[in-house]
Amino acid sequence: MSDRHHAALDLLAPAYGVDPGVPFDAVAVYGRRAPLVLEIGSGMGEATADMAAADPDRDYLATEIHTPGVANLLTLAAARALTNLRVVEVDALSFVREHLGEASLDAIHVFFPDPWPKLRHRKRRLFQPAHVALLCSRLVPGGTLVCATDWPAYAAQMLATMSADPGLRNVFDGYAPDAGGRPATKFEVRGRDAGRPIYNLVFERRNAHRR
Repeated sequence: MSDRHHAALDLLAPAYGVDPGVPFDAVAVYGRRAPLVLEIGSGMGEATADMAAADPDRDYLATEIHTPGVANLLTLAAARALTNLRVVEVDALSFVREHLGEASLDAIHVFFPDPWPKLRHRKRRLFQPAHVALLCSRLVPGGTLVCATDWPAYAAQMLATMSADPGLRNVFDGYAPDAGGRPATKFEVRGRDAGRPIYNLVFERRNAHRR
């Protein structure tokens, strides 16, 4: 990490970071009661900061395991004084399972997750039935699971896995036609520059109660 990243972790984490070792209380963290958006894998955070800035009526919680990315997003949040954005360095699924209650999220964003292209590594992919069921349970009825990838085989798996979950409904009955106005991520730009198609998916939690 750069000296700037080290300084961000030391100086900005108290204001814009979340301690994964203590119970998460959204009202205490953000100082208000508002719809909460979870981003799984915020990378270096530029797109996340843009989304939070453009959506001040909702609170954003970014999870990331890459420490330089966490530090960079802390810097962006502070530079733009984004009171509706917090960052936590943690494995997202563990945090969701242990700290977020059922029907506590207005939306979950998963943009360009690691595709784990080698066959022996595919068990590490985020989009598996048990993981999707967990994420679905944390959405409010009508809440959305919004995803994107530039790997065709992973896109097909994502679509099939979410379509098979009884708690979710595909908003577009297939892939979403575009990114819905969200800013492009670094990985998205790389994919387009390499000539790969971008697959966007939007699923909504059904109104029926689901455990």
